[in-house]
Amino acid sequence: MLDDPLPHEMVIEMGAVGLCHTDLSVSEWLPEPRVLGHEGAGKIVAVGESVTGFAVGDRVVATFGSCGHCRNCLTDHPAYCLDHEAHNFSGTRPPERPALTRADGTPISAEFFQQSSFATHAIVTERNCVKIPDDLDFAIAAPLGCGIQTGAGAVLNNFAAEADKPLLVIGCGAVGLSAVMAARIAGSHPIIAVDMIEERLELARSLGAQHALTGDEPDLLETIRELTGGGMAYALDCAGKQQTFELGINSLSPGGKMGVVTVPGQFGEPVSHPGGLPFMTTTMIGIVEGDSNPETFIPWLIEQQQSGAMPYERLIKRYPFDDISDAFADCANGTAIKPVLVFD
Repeated sequence: MLDDPLPHEMVIEMGAVGLCHTDLSVSEWLPEPRVLGHEGAGKIVAVGESVTGFAVGDRVVATFGSCGHCRNCLTDHPAYCLDHEAHNFSGTRPPERPALTRADGTPISAEFFQQSSFATHAIVTERNCVKIPDDLDFAIAAPLGCGIQTGAGAVLNNFAAEADKPLLVIGCGAVGLSAVMAARIAGSHPIIAVDMIEERLELARSLGAQHALTGDEPDLLETIRELTGGGMAYALDCAGKQQTFELGINSLSPGGKMGVVTVPGQFGEPVSHPGGLPFMTTTMIGIVEGDSNPETFIPWLIEQQQSGAMPYERLIKRYPFDDISDAFADCANGTAIKPVLVFD
């Protein structure tokens, strides 16, 4: 059973929800049952008494949670909220008011990214929802909640990529291909994409990459350096492997920036840095949600999609919600770049 909204909360009736690799990863190490899902889009059907910015009937996309009053939230960096863990993983509701319970009253963890949107209805807050146009398909809106804004934000916000500087994307999933599209908008040159799947490399080329290289290509690092005349200004690791982490760092020219959106190995495991001059002459950035302020960044992304500048709809594969197991399997094996579950 879903609880009634608290004063600052709302209830969304889901129209669609994207499946992200974070859902896949968390599902593998969760110690207790939990409703996942953090790319929900739908219609508001109930609002708490203190809600002022939304009304029943509004169409919205739900994104990550943040407190709104810490120093990072107040300086336009809510993705790095000082209470990020609580708002997105452990929950912030009072213990006596769980968002979701079994029929016998037993609580079920259901505040994943302040939404837990693998459900027909979800409790959200004013801070983690953004209104969307009436003509925007929920299935197109849903991935904006995490994957699309993470890849695009990595390039435009974390890197603040400058035109005519080379940018490398390692891993051409939804995040990586969103980064390729954003790099094209930013004027990065050349854009180099690396992946193990030829179909994804072809897609990267069509979305703006000037070069698309296979990850097991002999002398890959040397090829990247030759294509850029000395190395990358920016490298984004979306693959989360020790070897891709090192490839990104070693590909940089002095002064370059390395961004990591997927941690190599398992949580808590040490990561080996190649050291030497790359350690002294480059910068590594841990990227969370593309350092996005969803209130302004998601509407901008919608404008880019609707204008054709960022056709991320090409990454989406739709599934009926009842086929969630198939969507998880296709996400894990790479068959689908961005699975989106659609409700009837």
